[in-house]
Amino acid sequence: MSDNELKSVLVLGATGRTGRRVLDRLSALGRPVRAGSRSAAPAFDWTDSAGWPAVLSGVDAAYVSYQPDLAVPGAAEVVREFAELAVRSGVRRLVLLSGRGETGAQQAEAAVRASGAEWTVVRAAWFQQNFSEDFLVEAVRAGEVALPVGAVGEPFVDADDIADVAVAALTEDGHAGQTYEVTGPRLLTCAEAVGEIAAAAGRDIAYLSISTEQYRAAMAEHGVPPEVVSMVEHLFTEVLDGRNAHLADGVHRALGREPRDFADYARRTAPTGVWNPLI
Repeated sequence: MSDNELKSVLVLGATGRTGRRVLDRLSALGRPVRAGSRSAAPAFDWTDSAGWPAVLSGVDAAYVSYQPDLAVPGAAEVVREFAELAVRSGVRRLVLLSGRGETGAQQAEAAVRASGAEWTVVRAAWFQQNFSEDFLVEAVRAGEVALPVGAVGEPFVDADDIADVAVAALTEDGHAGQTYEVTGPRLLTCAEAVGEIAAAAGRDIAYLSISTEQYRAAMAEHGVPPEVVSMVEHLFTEVLDGRNAHLADGVHRALGREPRDFADYARRTAPTGVWNPLI
């Protein structure tokens, strides 16, 4: 499928951290884009496959971002069902957002590869934007980030790099059959990452390494649903246990440039005020 033949693109998770970036980039390129979310029309919901055919109608390519996470039990089976239906519906190109070191993510990757579509896997490290657009932002604002992670290096990746790679795979030739493992350019511990945020924000922000039990109790105390607690705990124990403490060259292979650094992300984000202390 050539670049000129590619017409409509479905972006799942269109309101999420990577999905909205992919959507914006495709729109800027003048591509006909369909947002895949529960608030869109037609609506897309991973838990309601009856609505999938309407969302896939007339679509040539899709960015597949599973919610809440590919680590959730049963996620790979749902992705397989979607990918197979997508191909039967005429979708020719699938780009899957995956995660490093996750068994469930690897199973979802296998499902997309077996679908019969032109596939590309974007296998991402932990997002830098977890600190500003997800569950860690409130802790940063409060001045103390407490996680069940010690001195383990993680090559945090910028969500903008993920979006750039995904858009290239959706709109250009030469990416089919590729697995792009995308990371930042250096390893940082969580404590070091918080330190760089503190420096950029010009304020004191502490990092505290706690036990898994302490973290589980704190989440429960704040009313986090048990299934979410289990998912996050799984990610900390499986993904941030040192298995991913190495760099990968996916951004360079896909785009021909180096990935964005965490310090650049922190300096770019701090002026938005998202890390200002709670009043």
